[in-house]
Amino acid sequence: MDVRFVTEGKGDTIVVMASEGAVLAPHGVAVEAGTGGAIARAVAASRFTGAPGQVLEILAPNGLEAARLLVIGVGSIEKVDPLVVERWAGAAVRRVLTSGSQTLVLMPDLFPGVPIAESAARAAAGARLAAYRFDEYRTKLKPEQRPSLTDVQVVVEAPAAAIARYETLSAVVESVLFARDLVNEPPNVLYPEEYANRIKELEELGLEVEVLNEEALEELGMGSLLGVGYGSVRETHLVAIKWNGARNKSAQPLALVGKGVTFDTGGISLKPGAAMDEMKGDMGGSALVVASLRALAVRKARANVVGVVGLVENMPDGAAMRPGDILKSMSGQTIEVLNTDAEGRLVLADAVWFAQERYNPNAVIDFATLTGAIITALGHEHAGLFSNDDDLAHALTLAGRDEGEPMWSLPIGPAYDKMIDTPNADMKNIAGKPAAGSIIGAQFIQRFIKPGVPWAHVDIAGVAWKPGPYEDPLSPSWATGWGVRMVNRLVAMRYEE
Repeated sequence: MDVRFVTEGKGDTIVVMASEGAVLAPHGVAVEAGTGGAIARAVAASRFTGAPGQVLEILAPNGLEAARLLVIGVGSIEKVDPLVVERWAGAAVRRVLTSGSQTLVLMPDLFPGVPIAESAARAAAGARLAAYRFDEYRTKLKPEQRPSLTDVQVVVEAPAAAIARYETLSAVVESVLFARDLVNEPPNVLYPEEYANRIKELEELGLEVEVLNEEALEELGMGSLLGVGYGSVRETHLVAIKWNGARNKSAQPLALVGKGVTFDTGGISLKPGAAMDEMKGDMGGSALVVASLRALAVRKARANVVGVVGLVENMPDGAAMRPGDILKSMSGQTIEVLNTDAEGRLVLADAVWFAQERYNPNAVIDFATLTGAIITALGHEHAGLFSNDDDLAHALTLAGRDEGEPMWSLPIGPAYDKMIDTPNADMKNIAGKPAAGSIIGAQFIQRFIKPGVPWAHVDIAGVAWKPGPYEDPLSPSWATGWGVRMVNRLVAMRYEE
């Protein structure tokens, strides 16, 4: 789908804005004048109020060449922000994507909190996010099921400023779509080696990519990561991705670490069969990290950032790790495995240690679809945030709020930490009682963070994918691509020169 900025638009569907009380924005007023009052009559005949995302559709509007006119609400003018504009455009795209309409003309207006160039750029970003589909393996789509929309025109009086703003947004938007593709891929296609190959291809963007195979991992002593993959015929990999965009190339980088379990059966502690297919998305944390590095490289961020992802498949066979096994991690600490389905923390244990040993980062943030308990606590609306540093936690929270990717802080502390002590090793990978499951996962990972290193753990099990129906027009698929925008905002406001 082509997205363009124009001073005058021409297409078969026109979209204008209306605020609370069905009050038309300036572009809408101008369009209404050409229709002889068609919008006012349609409003009177409907229950349209201008609420955010509410759509009023007028077919064959009088006085217009367009076949369809959409009036979409943005709610209270005082509350309109860039995300509201994105969802306005997204609602338009979702409405007409397969309708037969080929050209969509978006007519965004300025608001007190959104300058016109920003409004136009955000409209384009929203349209691109909303148009996402994962049809790679659908071979029998009927013509009416296929997207008809090929052209989106964003009307703005001075396109140059909007184009400049969209160039930065586009790097992030395309990386969100990249993350969605990774998470949506079936596990027989995206297994550790293939995943590593796809990451290696990102070197063409200027990233430095190092792929470590099992032999290299054994030499480094990564028994925790390797233990997860013992039962799989697929070889385990660890991939390190480096972006050196700061003027001082030797300055300490920010380290992003991601869990990349390309399929998780639970191992010997086998998961129930219902919804096990969703465990293809258990690499969502790694997808977030990889896509974030991609975005930073495309927009040439002036920061040093490294990404480390452990790629592994957790399968049950005769070689699989067993409950009761004791693994030795790269840090030298030993882990008693009481449940092989608590494998993500085993992956992260070696990955976060490697990131600290190799790169001496100024902070470590890990992302993982770690626990079902976080969904019990927060549903599919917030990620869980755990940190040993209040400033880092606050920055993450602000970045998530600004990008519509909210997080909720949860506690860690000595009382929880004692729950993973065991007489048989340095620690066990689960607590003895089914309580505070997400906190216990965070406490485990913290044992592999060196003293004085600011660290945050973000449990994205509830937000990396969402069950349908997909009500957010900006996230129209099972895989969400959550977190890429938040990381980009965090780097821009905290780590970039």
